Amino acid sequence: MKKKIQGNSKRPRLYVFRSKKHIYVQLIDDISQKILLSSSSIAKDLKHQLPIKYKANCEISTLIGKDIAKKAKIQGIKSVIFDRGRRLYHGRIKALADSIRQEGIQF
Repeated sequence: MKKKIQGNSKRPRLYVFRSKKHIYVQLIDDISQKILLSSSSIAKDLKHQLPIKYKANCEISTLIGKDIAKKAKIQGIKSVIFDRGRRLYHGRIKALADSIRQEGIQF
C-alpha cells in the first residue's frame, strides 16, 4: 500500500517534476487543493539568470531551488514536506534540495 504525502498551509508539500530539458517545483496545499508557489527553468523571471542555450542540469536546479526558497520565505513558509515522486535522490533532485536547505527551509 502506498503512503500518501499530504501538505497543509503551514507545511506545504514541495513537489519536484523533472524532464529531460526542464525542472519544475511547486509548493502545494493538499487540504485546500491549491498551488501556493511555483518555479521552473522556463519561468520568465529567471530567464535573465539562465544561459541562452541550456539543458536542466545541477547548476540550473540550484538556481531554481534558491528562487523557490526565497519566495517561500516571503510567504512565511519555514518548513516543507519534500515529494520527489518516484525519482531517485541524486543529481538534479539532490542539487535542488541542497540549495533549498541552504536558504533556510527545513524538510
